[in-house]
Amino acid sequence: MKIIERKKYLETLSVLKDKNLIKVATGVRRCGKSTLMTQFQDLLRKDNDKTPILSINLDMPDYRFLAEKNWKEIYDYIVKNLKKNTTNYVFIDEVQNVPEFEKLLEGLYVHPDIDLYVTGSNAFLLSSELATLLTGRAYEINVLPFSFTEYLEFTGKTNNPDRAFAEYMQTGGFPEAVKLSAEGNSFANEYLQMVFKNIYNNDISKRYTIYAQESYQEVVNFLTDSIGSTVSVGNIAKVLTANKKKIDNKTVSKYIDTLVEAYLFYKVNRYDIRGKQHLATQEKYYLVDLGFRNALLGKELASDAGHLLENIVYLELKRRNNQVWIGKTNNLEVDFVVRNNEGYTQYIQVAQTAQSATTLERELAPFYSISDHHEKILLTMDYDTGTYDGIKKINALDWLTKTE
Repeated sequence: MKIIERKKYLETLSVLKDKNLIKVATGVRRCGKSTLMTQFQDLLRKDNDKTPILSINLDMPDYRFLAEKNWKEIYDYIVKNLKKNTTNYVFIDEVQNVPEFEKLLEGLYVHPDIDLYVTGSNAFLLSSELATLLTGRAYEINVLPFSFTEYLEFTGKTNNPDRAFAEYMQTGGFPEAVKLSAEGNSFANEYLQMVFKNIYNNDISKRYTIYAQESYQEVVNFLTDSIGSTVSVGNIAKVLTANKKKIDNKTVSKYIDTLVEAYLFYKVNRYDIRGKQHLATQEKYYLVDLGFRNALLGKELASDAGHLLENIVYLELKRRNNQVWIGKTNNLEVDFVVRNNEGYTQYIQVAQTAQSATTLERELAPFYSISDHHEKILLTMDYDTGTYDGIKKINALDWLTKTE
């Protein structure tokens, strides 16, 4: 296995280079944010081997002496090590670990000799508490584990994409988990369990008081087992209480918020297509990486394959910089309402298979109730493709691996 370039993210960083913005790479721990920044530093040096770069990772031995210092001491250290009267590219890994990091960011942002890049594994970095400070000053690049295309490039398993996809659904796209899976799935699972524990210890329990860790894990398991299904806080509390894990709605809501903030799950709201309005109930949650599902629940692939495919499609839509909602039309549901940066809208349905006439009719029905003329796509694992009254049926693997 080789190191691969995270091309789309690198392209974004290249466009933003020297722009008067803080470049913020966010995402779940171990998804490759630090490697991405290292790759971008290599590009900077390739353009000019004398480019002044200062890269600080507070977890690394070389910079551990800074870990206990306050923001002003770190700021002074950085400024002291700048080259004068030229642009210095400053990188700080996991900046949210610096006490009062917002003051550090503000100070570095206004320095005339600094182009600033930071990473963070917690949405607190760009939360409403910092909105006033960072509005108009920060550009977020949300980094995800490997896409299926990146997985194929990383593993070299291009000869049999169907088999590779089955393995990808089980192992997920965390780079280290993919490496370990070559030695057996148990190694990858143990690694992902360790990653989850690390996220819990560093990004959740340090910021929030979790009174009942067992109940917290039950909420995690419930959401993990419910990807692709609408959920409500009340229903989760009711199910857990019935299973003798008494928990109230407010606590469930708080727990879910911490999981979203740590980038373990992504919340997707509903949108009324006919009424042209956003809805505040019956949202869905998608897991940042399906490897966690296998590691935490031990579920077989055959279990709920359609919803697993839906999860992968959602993550790919995010990678392609789309806004995404769950669509409601009359009493029917469209899996995804998608809007790109140019304002172009698509409707996407996802099904494991639609080869039977009954299934095909069911999957197409929501599209027929939409009166506008935006593109409508049905993604399945079927090899047969075609068009039905203007609705395109496309093989999901072809869609996932297409180059834009």
